[in-house]
Amino acid sequence: MYPKTQQMIEEKRAEGLFSGVAYQLIDREKETQQVLGWAATLPEKEALTFDHLFDVASLTKVVCTTSVLLRLLETNKIELDQTLHTYLPTFLDERITIRHLLTHTSDIQTWIEKRDQLDQVALKAAYLTLQAGENLGKKVCYTDAGTILLGFLLEELYQKPLTVIFQEEVLQPLGMTQSFFPPFRQPLVVPTEQLASGQILKGITHDPKARVLESHAGNAGLFTTLADLTRFVRMYLAGGAGYLKATTISALYQDHTPNQTGFRSLGWDLRGTKEQPILFHTGYTGTFMLIDVKQQQAFIFLSNRVHPKDEREKYIKHRDLLIATYLAEKSTASML
Repeated sequence: MYPKTQQMIEEKRAEGLFSGVAYQLIDREKETQQVLGWAATLPEKEALTFDHLFDVASLTKVVCTTSVLLRLLETNKIELDQTLHTYLPTFLDERITIRHLLTHTSDIQTWIEKRDQLDQVALKAAYLTLQAGENLGKKVCYTDAGTILLGFLLEELYQKPLTVIFQEEVLQPLGMTQSFFPPFRQPLVVPTEQLASGQILKGITHDPKARVLESHAGNAGLFTTLADLTRFVRMYLAGGAGYLKATTISALYQDHTPNQTGFRSLGWDLRGTKEQPILFHTGYTGTFMLIDVKQQQAFIFLSNRVHPKDEREKYIKHRDLLIATYLAEKSTASML
């Protein structure tokens, strides 16, 4: 199944784009999963297994933050075109809506002075002062800030730390028992980057903002396995499987940007074409997911591409080539 895609994954691993990868391909009743290479190369080599946890970075946005918000929208506890300020009065800008944040059309000006020197309290306070720019609602500009603010919104509504909300509202209902937020004690964890200090991040969130915000970060921080992400994806393929409404899943395949020209859904990016869109999202650490409910096809990809060194531009070029190869094979498979 998808031989060109699988061959390219092996070739990119052999070329050193990443030293370890776990992936799952789903096509109707068929599926293929594979694990290749090393979980770690420093301080010593460690073979990758299906039981290893990956820091999935921004996949946290769609697996956790978006899932909770979709359920709130279904029950009318929040409104898509209501302002964030309405639900989170401590956020100062009264123009930015939930839709703006979920579709990355808030044009939020994300510069925070001496951000990396701020502690958790100061960083949160700084995010609450951010303002929209002149392109509010006009164009898509991907940013972590929107999902971080949506996380603060969830904490305001539930009056609980965000990671507790995610456990109760996402991981437990979906049976994702191999998914955790730091701190946790699991022996098999894929490390990420080696910092300038020489420290190799392992079981510690790679994203620096989420690392400071800890249990209050909606943009990153989830550590999970291929098996648990497969559970999440199968929920989508099953039309929500009682967790989300089938109408909610179906609606995600539409452009939800304010002017409907950004080709972006709620929380999710879209790939493919306007006639045949596919849900898509990436994670900075070397992860991505593609889900096509109509064709009952999906691709989950987890790599350790930032270990021990981050070569982002090189990776993105080859990642996009891999995705293009998959989409071409997927299109052929859909016609059979």
